[in-house]
Amino acid sequence: MKVKKMIAPIVITILLIIYLSLFIWGWSYINAPFWVKVIGIIIPVFLIGTSIFVLVERIKEIRSGDEDDISKY
Repeated sequence: MKVKKMIAPIVITILLIIYLSLFIWGWSYINAPFWVKVIGIIIPVFLIGTSIFVLVERIKEIRSGDEDDISKY
């Protein structure tokens, strides 16, 4: 039963990673100064890392059974 609850966050994270990877690919081919390319690549990489971290936290939360975030506040 817990596997069904993990499907949506995993699918959304995969789609987000694909979307942000397209940004990285686009920034690597754009004709711009080097520092602009670096910033244009670093931001999506940071967002990918953040989304993977949030996915791992969500999976831990689902496995522990504490699915109601509101109960923490």
